[in-house]
Amino acid sequence: MEGKQIRDALRTGRRVYASAMVAPSPLWPSMLKKTGIDFIFIDSEHTPLDRESLSWLCHAFSANGIAPVVRIPSPDPFEASKVLDGGAAGIIAPYIETAEQVRQLMGPTRYRPLKGERLQEALRDPSSLEPELRAYLEERNAGTIFIANIESTPGLRNLEEIVSLGALDSVLIGPHDLSCSLGIPERYDHPRFEEAVGSIFRIARKHQCGAGLHWWRGVGDELNWIKAGANLIMHSTDITLVVQHLEHELHELKQTLGDATSATSTETTSV
Repeated sequence: MEGKQIRDALRTGRRVYASAMVAPSPLWPSMLKKTGIDFIFIDSEHTPLDRESLSWLCHAFSANGIAPVVRIPSPDPFEASKVLDGGAAGIIAPYIETAEQVRQLMGPTRYRPLKGERLQEALRDPSSLEPELRAYLEERNAGTIFIANIESTPGLRNLEEIVSLGALDSVLIGPHDLSCSLGIPERYDHPRFEEAVGSIFRIARKHQCGAGLHWWRGVGDELNWIKAGANLIMHSTDITLVVQHLEHELHELKQTLGDATSATSTETTSV
């Protein structure tokens, strides 16, 4: 799907399927095209991808019909502008906790290319835009996807105000950070974690904003999140999928062949 189609699907509650990648291989775009994925989440918050590499990846995925959405290093409008200028179809803003953070990110996602005093005036009062300029900005930014990571108790506490701005296409829960913020690190089956996730989904969907959770621990759990209200299905990451699949298949091979341990774990390993 293209950016505008993804935005419409997220806001109207239709399911959108995505996955994350951290390994910048030139083989990924054409291979992922075969999966039917709707968009790819490229992470530049926790990986050392530079601006040129990000741009190359964005254009490669776009050329293969996959919308590239980049998580920027921080909720900074200038970081957002850089990846959008580099070819990203949209952004994921990490650790959003206030409506003001989202308001400032509306500059690059909804009012691009306005900057400076003219932009701040538009953010304070959208009616200050001349009709011709407003129409131009709406058309130019119609396909720009804007997703916010909700990963903390302040983010949850302020979520009603955050999504009320109408700027977000979806919220995406960062489960590890959220569990830590709740004081129950990695306790993803804890009632407080499940309650927080359910609250985020309900608030987002009430405001016609998509909702999802970045998950890597099994399809069964994802089906439960969908029942709880998720419509953005952010399934795992490239490296996690490779490791899980390799581990599963090697275990199956060893069981079939009767190998209790791998050759590399013995003292008689051949070189």
